[in-house]
Amino acid sequence: MSLTFVRRLAATAALAVALAGPAFAADPLVSPQWLAANKGSGKVVVLDIRSKIDGSKPESFAEGHIPGAVHSDYDKGGWRVERGGVPFMVPTTAELEKLIGELGIDEDSHVVVVPAGVNVLDFGAAARTYWTLKYAGVKELSILDGGLAAWKAAGLPVETGVRKPSPAIFTAKLDKNILIEAPQVEAAIQNHGATLVDARPATFFQGKEKAPASKAYGRLPGALNVDSAKFYDTTANRLKPKAELAAAAEEVPATGSTIAYCNTGHWAATDWFVLSELLGRDAKLYAGSMVEWTANGSRPIDSDRTKLDDLKKALGLGS
Repeated sequence: MSLTFVRRLAATAALAVALAGPAFAADPLVSPQWLAANKGSGKVVVLDIRSKIDGSKPESFAEGHIPGAVHSDYDKGGWRVERGGVPFMVPTTAELEKLIGELGIDEDSHVVVVPAGVNVLDFGAAARTYWTLKYAGVKELSILDGGLAAWKAAGLPVETGVRKPSPAIFTAKLDKNILIEAPQVEAAIQNHGATLVDARPATFFQGKEKAPASKAYGRLPGALNVDSAKFYDTTANRLKPKAELAAAAEEVPATGSTIAYCNTGHWAATDWFVLSELLGRDAKLYAGSMVEWTANGSRPIDSDRTKLDDLKKALGLGS
């Protein structure tokens, strides 16, 4: 085989790759540049999830968004539902199929979830949406690193108005490997079968304050406290680099199963995303978290709360 022939073969292969368009990446986090290069492929669905959680107003999407994006309000769109009197639970299969299909997402879509890119609570909305889509069976998923703010900071264009998506038929295939429910959590506590990771700020973990919907102060017995804020760079408004994420999670065993929880499965979604999608751990999300757990008064709770804390609350001086 002559050198000339080899060169021609290499050039032909390079041309074929170029004509095929940008290569798809399965990375859980994608850059604005990647999204700009790939969003017009016909496969990518850009899902803007801005809501009042990040300070957005109902008209914010129409006033400016990534070209071609569809919008689904994370707070009001049906990503979390009330079930059995417990708020913020995972939708049913039928609810998921309707929600996802109406956004124009099918089994072949690559969904890129776009938060506002303003704080860790906002990133939690993206992580919980990503988790919900993966649980429903969407195989190709990413979060836009830095959200819409990073897109704008890169000098990339935005468009105005609202584009109504063309509905798709979406058939859910639930990935139950990433969800854990209350009975399984009870068994894990009794059998020491998993590491429990509490993603809330320390004051919640210690029992000094609680979510309004929670019936009791405290934490799951034996849990570690890994506040989701540890994973977030507040200056850049995005997750920290992978090495720093690993350092922030160093107290979580690298082997064995991990259960991430918080008050409602929102903060915990960030911990799950970091542990599972970026660090490759066996992690599950307890989506019901403390609000569901404490709805049953017989379930065990650990707490550092004191009578003095209760007195301060009675006097209006504490939570």
